[in-house]
Amino acid sequence: MEKIYLDGESLQLEEVERVARCQARVEISPHALRKVQECRRYLERVIAQGSAIYGVNTGFGHLSHVRIDPQDILTLQRNLIYSHSAGVGPLFSEEEVRAIMLLRAHVLAKGYSGVRPEVIRTLVEMLNRSVIPEIPQKGSVGASGDLAPLAHLALVMIGEGEASYRGERLSGAEAMARAGIALLELQAKEGLSLINGTQVMTALGVLALLAGERLCTTADIAGALTLEAVKGTNTPFLPQIQRLRPHPGQAACAHNLMILLQDSGILLSHKYCPKIQDAYSLRCMPQVHGAARDAMAYVRKVLEVEVNAATDNPLVFPEEDLVLTGGNFHGQPVSLALDLLGMGLAELGSISERRIENLVNPTLSHLPAFLVERGGLNSGYMMLQVTAAALVSENKILASPASIDSIPTSANKEDHVSMGPIAARKAREILENVQRILAIELLCGAQGLEFSDPKQAGRGARKAYEMIRREVPPLVEDRPLYREIEACLRLVREGIIVQEIRRELGELS
Repeated sequence: MEKIYLDGESLQLEEVERVARCQARVEISPHALRKVQECRRYLERVIAQGSAIYGVNTGFGHLSHVRIDPQDILTLQRNLIYSHSAGVGPLFSEEEVRAIMLLRAHVLAKGYSGVRPEVIRTLVEMLNRSVIPEIPQKGSVGASGDLAPLAHLALVMIGEGEASYRGERLSGAEAMARAGIALLELQAKEGLSLINGTQVMTALGVLALLAGERLCTTADIAGALTLEAVKGTNTPFLPQIQRLRPHPGQAACAHNLMILLQDSGILLSHKYCPKIQDAYSLRCMPQVHGAARDAMAYVRKVLEVEVNAATDNPLVFPEEDLVLTGGNFHGQPVSLALDLLGMGLAELGSISERRIENLVNPTLSHLPAFLVERGGLNSGYMMLQVTAAALVSENKILASPASIDSIPTSANKEDHVSMGPIAARKAREILENVQRILAIELLCGAQGLEFSDPKQAGRGARKAYEMIRREVPPLVEDRPLYREIEACLRLVREGIIVQEIRRELGELS
């Protein structure tokens, strides 16, 4: 089984996904452990000197002026986890929780948080033995870290809260006992170090981004299939046009479309027809899909920094003899990026819905109305466009940015907050809607090709048609459609359609 090593410095986004979704094993690098041990020894010396250190021998937030007696320091850490376990709402999925746990372990492995190695080992063992804490999705404003959700994670580590183990819902103590993992007694600063940081919003963002990047290629495939069905032209995708406006995403999309449409007899048959230009949703795919790609490239840069960043407070610097309070826990960089991710994804869905309209509307496509013979008796794919339109409209609301909002908390000590977890959850919802929209376009595009010769389609479009037909037969008369949407959605969500077409044609961007 693959192993992912945590060194605090070089975690890749794809490794986060492999731990979250493929349950790759996790280990802590020896170098990271040494650094963690050195940091802990230094912090213990500073504590012994009696200096005031935020969250170690003081209260939290507005109560940071309150000094804590030495005999109460351990109680302070336990009480912090108890008091901050105030999340509400539905639970994060197992994949999301695994990503959160990995990122929390990794940030502690950087060696600037002052925790004992046992804290990181406990998180790693929970991952490797599949003890999955129950973490409610709502309750973090994304400023002083994702406090509430991370507190629910920490609860299980000390034998509280709830967790699943091998698919069974148990108390935290029982789940840990069955997995053979010792419970933690939190020492000075360790409760604070477990909940300070951006790991919830970042984990959700990483998983959504990687799925979104694959969705860009899926959108190119769906668009190529639609173009063939309505007998469009590939002229707008020629490299001469892209060179004069050299956005990287635009060039990548146009390159993909040319590959997908390669050897198309349908496009050749259309070469001398009187239609001069296609609708924007077909002609401008490189510009719109490409803008989404470029947005995601920016998001990737932000998240690559964030997964390897120290977001605790205070931060401990043994080599410089410093314990410094700061604001690395503030989620604004991630929040802004995830709002952009949501907007880019929403645009992929918006233009896809317009292509669906081009397919089902006989005035635009010159195909049978709603892609079915004997219209009137049959409604065909009429409602697929309606469903896509509903999802697009929902995305318009969800794409409104969360990062521009703020509300003061903690008696105005935390007077500006990022709303990063909300941006992350919105991006995930938009992603899921766009996956469904593209599944509908693929379904409609394949049906549209039934009125041409699918064997004459370009290599990539033909492969997509064949894959869809393995799942869904041509529509001859009305039948329930929801199962067919789900069948195409599986091809999209699991990346199957992209993987198979890449194997067939070579690497697509």
